[in-house]
Amino acid sequence: MRLTTFSDYALRVLLYAAVRGDERITIEETARVYGISRAHLMKVVNHLTRAGYLVAWRGRSGGLTLAKRPERIRLGDVIRATEPDFALVECFQPDNQCRLMPRCKLNRVLKEALAAFTATLDRYTLADLAMRPADFGIRPAA
Repeated sequence: MRLTTFSDYALRVLLYAAVRGDERITIEETARVYGISRAHLMKVVNHLTRAGYLVAWRGRSGGLTLAKRPERIRLGDVIRATEPDFALVECFQPDNQCRLMPRCKLNRVLKEALAAFTATLDRYTLADLAMRPADFGIRPAA
């Protein structure tokens, strides 16, 4: 299984917002910190804002902050909010055409594995991934 770039970027944005605390971050600065596309990051930020993970402030002193405390943001919830689906194989999809489905045991094993994957993510919050500003190249204000 592989997470989409969208989910990867979502986690990165949340990590960066968490390390900045109450300071507002911008899409431009976040894109620069990670060396990633501003345009793609804008889509991610819009999604995270609509999903209630970020608050967007408009205007000259605008920016983004976390909508919840880092210890209230479970990684599993973020991944479920950003991944398009968890259909690891065809038989997970509603339009399944697999002829083996009635007798195949792979479906059960993969469902168990997916449940273990999401259960692990649910045990961790953004706070568990806490980093220091220096890890992002942020220098303390003089």
